[in-house]
Amino acid sequence: MTSNYNTANPCATMGGLSGGNAFQKQAAFNLMKGIESGDPRALSIINPTQPNWLYIQHSLVAADGLAGVQQILALLNGTARVNPVRVFQDGDHVFIHTDFLNFFGPNIGFDIFRYENGFIVEHWDQLQTTPSTFNPSGRSMIDGPTQALQLPLEQSKANKDLARHFVNDILVNRQLDKVGLYFEGDVLIQHNPTIADGVSNWLSAIAARNGTAQAVVYTRTRITLGDGDFALVASDGTVGGNLAAFYDLFRLENGKIIEHWDCVQAIPPRASWRNNNGKF
Repeated sequence: MTSNYNTANPCATMGGLSGGNAFQKQAAFNLMKGIESGDPRALSIINPTQPNWLYIQHSLVAADGLAGVQQILALLNGTARVNPVRVFQDGDHVFIHTDFLNFFGPNIGFDIFRYENGFIVEHWDQLQTTPSTFNPSGRSMIDGPTQALQLPLEQSKANKDLARHFVNDILVNRQLDKVGLYFEGDVLIQHNPTIADGVSNWLSAIAARNGTAQAVVYTRTRITLGDGDFALVASDGTVGGNLAAFYDLFRLENGKIIEHWDCVQAIPPRASWRNNNGKF
């Protein structure tokens, strides 16, 4: 399946990276591409391993510190193919939406990097296997607009707050009487791989899973980040009774959600974790 998005470096076309720290965005982008190239210079943005200096890792397949990243690169052995599609920033966090053409197989993913004193000091991630077909509305998990509108800070914050409230009200607490607060009628561009466009189709898909082996339960929101008209909400919960994490990316317009991308990943048993930090 071929996605119909622009594969150009988003850092080269994001309006001069206004509204954020251009260096931090570019360095995070370079780090992602460094997974593919193996260029050690790309790793120089990771907090160096020194006493009291940490690179806190929330990817449960990697150990803390620069050494943990290097171990993953060694396992990949030059086979990775990485295409960061969206690069956003919220304060000291940069978050990236990526098409991993090969990262131990084809995956769509999110990465969140937290900066401190000019270095990346903490990392969260999420991966879902790339589907082989488009969703019922002909969309992929990664296509659609890639650049955030540069909005006033208060408007960007309002978008972020609305996205978090939506997840809490509708997905966590199932207060479906509040749906109208978040959408303009049934308008929703949907990138979930199994659901068609439309708010009603999304809610119907969730309801259809209730009481089944694939029931989706959101427990609580854990991270909310925003940049202009985009907002990312990361949550935990269960799928079919098994622990899972949910990353939901929203695009908003005039105070309403109009587009949605997501990524769902199982949280493995504690015994298999390579670090002690947890998914969040």
